[in-house]
Amino acid sequence: MRLKILDMEQGQQPMLSQDGDTVLVFNGEIYNHPELRRELIDQGRRFQSECDTETLLEAFLEWDVAAFSKLRGMFAAAFWTQSAQRLVLVRDRMGIKPLYVAQRRGELYFGSEVKTILLHRELTHSLDAAGLHHYLSMNYIPGPSTLVEGIEKLPPGHWMEWRAGHATVRPYWKLEFAPDHRIKLEDAKQELDGLLRDSVREHLAADVPLGVWSSGGLDSSTMVHYAAQQAPDRLKTFSVSFPGRKFDESRYFQLISECYGTEHHEFELHPGSGLADAIEEFAYYSDEPSADAGALPVWFLSKMTRREVTVALSGEGADELFGGYSTYLANGYARQLRKLPLWLRRWAGRTAGKIPVSDEKIGLDYKITRMLQGSVLDPVQAHHFWNGTFSPGSRRLLLNLQGRRRMKAGEALELPQSQAMPGDAVGYLNRFLWLDQLYYLPDDILYKSDRMSMAHSLEVRTPFLDHRIVEFASRLPENLKIRGGQLKYVLRELMKNRLPPAVLRRPKEGFDIPAHDWLRTTLRPLLLDTLNERTVRQSGIFSWPAIDASIRAHMERRANLGYHLWGLLVLFLWMRRWGFPLAVPAGRGGELDGIVSVAS
Repeated sequence: MRLKILDMEQGQQPMLSQDGDTVLVFNGEIYNHPELRRELIDQGRRFQSECDTETLLEAFLEWDVAAFSKLRGMFAAAFWTQSAQRLVLVRDRMGIKPLYVAQRRGELYFGSEVKTILLHRELTHSLDAAGLHHYLSMNYIPGPSTLVEGIEKLPPGHWMEWRAGHATVRPYWKLEFAPDHRIKLEDAKQELDGLLRDSVREHLAADVPLGVWSSGGLDSSTMVHYAAQQAPDRLKTFSVSFPGRKFDESRYFQLISECYGTEHHEFELHPGSGLADAIEEFAYYSDEPSADAGALPVWFLSKMTRREVTVALSGEGADELFGGYSTYLANGYARQLRKLPLWLRRWAGRTAGKIPVSDEKIGLDYKITRMLQGSVLDPVQAHHFWNGTFSPGSRRLLLNLQGRRRMKAGEALELPQSQAMPGDAVGYLNRFLWLDQLYYLPDDILYKSDRMSMAHSLEVRTPFLDHRIVEFASRLPENLKIRGGQLKYVLRELMKNRLPPAVLRRPKEGFDIPAHDWLRTTLRPLLLDTLNERTVRQSGIFSWPAIDASIRAHMERRANLGYHLWGLLVLFLWMRRWGFPLAVPAGRGGELDGIVSVAS
């Protein structure tokens, strides 16, 4: 599905070329389509509309796959040329828009949603072993894997050509880090200011009502700042509050609304908001389950926003570009902890498990326990573990004997052939930023935002992920990203004297729910109804005694396992909704017949 945003009368799809030989279907937006159109007109191309769909089609007809490097935007597109019997698929550089593919018996199936592919009887409903392993490890499924055997994601920044039953995948853009230590703070601030101004201006282009998601944090407040300067009308902002919770951000987003005179809309998310009903709806719209509990507030935020506007700008991407997560600090702390003997770290981890648990979203008990558990893993595994749930040892206990054989619990994440992890020369921090930009950002953060917003026919745009800003961030030295424990240093310095000091100084709050508390109370009936002995044993791969023990430990407050149980809850709801046999068949774990990944 693609929302009509520009030239709503003439932007119908599928769109045929003027000679009727090439057809385009397209999801997303091309923000630089006016300048591309002028260039194409100079080349002799003629247009019948003002929409970016026609610009994209004419660009492909003029430059073929070389057109993709010229695009700025978020997009997943398919071009079919009848005379050549040739299909070309392409996905934007950062993976903002999804694109799934599967091949069976010489036929290629594709779509922006998994459910469109699952409708075909040629494809069986079987879980992918690698996908499930990653889901349990990382809370999401990193591309190109999915949770459905035989269906893969086209990687961000890649295009695929399919002819005569054979598909080839190639990159047109790569995520590369080349930090330049000559870059000074003032020069970086000036360049970032210009890039953000240009990107936000392009992202504001729409023939429908538009607003900004505002959490009162640095990233979204930066979006409000630049949008308020350039929007033709009074800006609308949208937020979710958590009444009575310590992590409630109301005072900050209300302050931003007052500073910029926005028309502000707020949704109070609390136990009486219909949480269980919303979670069960996820199963249909999610395509793949996401164990990121932030999907719940994004669902309600999207629902509220759509009542007022069709397009919303968000601040997503800044954390991964400029170093905004406390996990980046945790990587450094763990580096020091690893100097201690392994036996001592393991003993400390077991001892930390005895700390009284709290109902805080992420309490001190949870942080200490996770830090010590992660310190016994290698750095890459630990980095995924900070945002994930089940450690290798926990996964082995979670699965029954058959499940352990199938899942190969403990195996490391396999990176795509076309993307080799940067070496030590780029810096310790940059290696983890690269990992998050390549996997966590598209397959968790952007995935969550796209599915929850599109479920309500809302388009969410991310100005920070203009590829010019991504490439700028990749050139920055690490001390302009994190300095003296201060996260997103260059962005924070840029917005100094622009945003209120309270917003600049405030600690970062993750946008999710008090999972530990709600699964003990409001969501307890849904959890126990979904994760019951019959369902778990029918899975053929999960151990009921292990899951039962986890539920009991959580309910009896012997451990805070809310995020672990959330992931299992969402997984089982999704499998039930789509009729998946829970036993995973033996096989190659999601490889696509006939698809060749080529680095160039």
